[in-house]
Amino acid sequence: VQLQASGGGLVQAGGSLRLSCAASGVTFNTYSMGWFRQAPGKEREFVARIFGSGGSTLYSASVKGRFTISRDNAKNTGYLQMNSLKPEDTAVYYCAARSGLVLTTTTREYNYWGQGTQVTVSS
Repeated sequence: VQLQASGGGLVQAGGSLRLSCAASGVTFNTYSMGWFRQAPGKEREFVARIFGSGGSTLYSASVKGRFTISRDNAKNTGYLQMNSLKPEDTAVYYCAARSGLVLTTTTREYNYWGQGTQVTVSS
């Protein structure tokens, strides 16, 4: 199983970015997918999660209403649309996946991880 995250970059506060996570080697629609982020000197934290069917999503309080997680199972790709970005959103963003349903927001729920993509939001 391989996950390839992309789409990061430098953006001004208030701007938008869309991250992508391309999966290979899995029956993608049977896997839950999550996005996490890690800022320098901080622990990796949960951002959002979506079930394999795409029918259930969950967000951290800090991004709810600004970020949207989605997926296109036909393309084996997940997305994180990030709007109204703030400097505190600056971090390396990681996508993760595991078979079945993920019911918590902890990193240990996930078997597979992408390599991370840097998001920097300037003030």
